Amino acid sequence: MSFLLGQYVEADSVVHRLDPRVKIVSTVMLSLLILGASAPHCLASALLLGLVMHLTRIPFRAYLKAFRPVIPFFALLFLLHLLFTPGTPLPPFGAWAITVTKEGLFMGGLVVFRFGLLVFAASLLTYTTLPSDLVFGLERLLRPLKALGVPSHDVAVMVFLALRFFPVFLRELDRMREAQAARGRVVRGGSLGLKIRAARDLLVPLAWSTLRKADTLAAAMEARGYGNGPRTYMRTFSLSFRDYAALFLLLLLAAWRLLCGIQA
Repeated sequence: MSFLLGQYVEADSVVHRLDPRVKIVSTVMLSLLILGASAPHCLASALLLGLVMHLTRIPFRAYLKAFRPVIPFFALLFLLHLLFTPGTPLPPFGAWAITVTKEGLFMGGLVVFRFGLLVFAASLLTYTTLPSDLVFGLERLLRPLKALGVPSHDVAVMVFLALRFFPVFLRELDRMREAQAARGRVVRGGSLGLKIRAARDLLVPLAWSTLRKADTLAAAMEARGYGNGPRTYMRTFSLSFRDYAALFLLLLLAAWRLLCGIQA
């Protein structure tokens, strides 16, 4: 089975049985805590995420596979901090035209570690929450915004479709690469211009295929009578003791971070 960010992985665990609203709120709060966290706080967040991932009974390789699409972004992010952060040069880079500093090495590693934790948190949410439950949770959380004219259900459906299209997009990309390789189109090495043309030949049909799938999806929703109006759900949720316990633990973590920030 190919594990991709945005898909649901069936398992029987306490995390799967949590209310989707609790999982969404926990993911958002934990992401906010991670973005501004120092190295010790990032390690504490990593331990917490590791414990929760162990409770999901999903193989750890599934979470690692969620990193594959974002590895180029992480590499670029690390290089930007490594090369453009001022500080103490590392030998032998001090005499070179490009300076690599100790501060840049530390900041690059810390920022990549933070974004890695965000990917873990996002994959944890999508792996353990059914798409229909995710829509329900988002719609209920956004319902107070209806007073401001925000269509909460439509926003929830858009977020759900974006998450569902991500693994479809990656599978389509792999399929087109395999199709080109079967026809002898394999680019290994070569000039920069050749690589750019190869990327163009891959991205253009990928864009057309994505647009066709989006048009098919819109036609299917229209044929099934999808439109504005009140909604009903096959499943309803109510907060249980484990949901309140999860929120309490998250609030304890947020309070600890706040106290550490005040003392600093």
